[in-house]
Amino acid sequence: MSLSRPELSAEQREVFELIEGTREHVFVTGRAGTGKSTLLNHLAYNTQKQIAVCAPTGVAALNVEGQTIHSLFRLPIGLIANGQIEQSDATRKVLNAIDTLVIDEISMVSADLMDAIDRSLRQARGRRGEPFGGVQVVMFGDPYQLAPVPPRGDEARYVQDHYRSFWFFDAHVWTGKPATDGILDIGEHGAELNIRELRDIHRQSDDGFKALLNAVRYGRVTADMAKVLNDTGARRPPEPTPDEPPIITLATRNDIVNSINKRHLDALPGRALTARAEINGDFGRGEANYPADSELQLKTGAQVMFLRNDTGAGFGEVPRWVNGTIGTVTRIAGGSVLVDVDGEEHEVEPAVWERIRYAYDPGSKTLSRDIVAEFTQFPLRLAWAVTIHKSQGKTYDRAIVDLGSGAFAPGQTYVALSRLTTLDGLYLSRPLRPRDIQVDPDVRRFMAGVHRPPAAPDAASSPAAPPVTS
Repeated sequence: MSLSRPELSAEQREVFELIEGTREHVFVTGRAGTGKSTLLNHLAYNTQKQIAVCAPTGVAALNVEGQTIHSLFRLPIGLIANGQIEQSDATRKVLNAIDTLVIDEISMVSADLMDAIDRSLRQARGRRGEPFGGVQVVMFGDPYQLAPVPPRGDEARYVQDHYRSFWFFDAHVWTGKPATDGILDIGEHGAELNIRELRDIHRQSDDGFKALLNAVRYGRVTADMAKVLNDTGARRPPEPTPDEPPIITLATRNDIVNSINKRHLDALPGRALTARAEINGDFGRGEANYPADSELQLKTGAQVMFLRNDTGAGFGEVPRWVNGTIGTVTRIAGGSVLVDVDGEEHEVEPAVWERIRYAYDPGSKTLSRDIVAEFTQFPLRLAWAVTIHKSQGKTYDRAIVDLGSGAFAPGQTYVALSRLTTLDGLYLSRPLRPRDIQVDPDVRRFMAGVHRPPAAPDAASSPAAPPVTS
């Protein structure tokens, strides 16, 4: 993990102590900016348990310095139905050594994959009648932001026949089912899940903006709220100056982002220089698995975004940049790139992302984290525009939100708007429309049962709030 270890808030510490002091299965959720990643990072550093950290995608696994779910459990790609799962001796040893399994971006995990994790652990540990074979499962994520890829064709029909929905929370290990499947005894009621929602927002400080974001998150945007968002966002973005670089655009599609970035890069004088990534080991195939561009084109004057925290800052020092910081390239020389961040020029060198794999050490009888591949590239991406999906987890003071022909996934508009620190930083390429505010009904059903501490009522939390109108 990185050297940055911020202090936990009171509510974060309470959840950490629950995880550390019990064997309960815990789902840690919360609105954007409530510090879920900070808590996960703290847990990975400070737990006394044998933990394995995993995530559903390669990039998400790299972000938490863990392993993908499919790689850790050696699961086949595609729908995983009932039946015995093939496991090597090495895989069984790893799974037997785990005390606590931590899953990040859990909202992207499908119900059948959740059950495959349960099945794999029961099978490997020889405890078929116990959820997850006795392993504590801790999950982080927000179903209001990211959804699993919906199944298609025969896979969709299978899910419809066997599950209430394809979301992780409707997996049989949680919901139970009345009969055994012939291999595992799931039980009628399923495993108990302790759901903890972090409520203290650290990204935004203005209560009015928090209420608006809350309304978008829950799909309870009133006409008055929509007017505030649209009136604020209708301003024309200021023209860029040497002191004020162009405002980043958050768009729904890759082709829009690529077009904006190429147009701005081509408009700069001079020839673009290309930095090619060095890839050692098996890092997966295709750009989707890479944490940065395999071929990064830069020019002096290019607007860039940092893709990871400053690893050069010592413990207790203020980092020069964090994941999501926007800067401008001032010079490209030798093996480094100079980037201006808020008036200060910093030398940026290539960073190394390590793909890890858990292994069992028979000598110490513990899990080890073996490096199986490395990806070396400048931790930068062209940032006149970025997809809303890739903006996940980032923080911006100003942004243009371009929803194009409309948000095409539940939570997409909420993710985009919640990247901003203030309402004053919002610029809209077009007014928000009712269909831009989407909340998955299964998420609404599940999250309605989440226990929340008492809070002062506001318009955003009112169940009677009418839907957005234009």
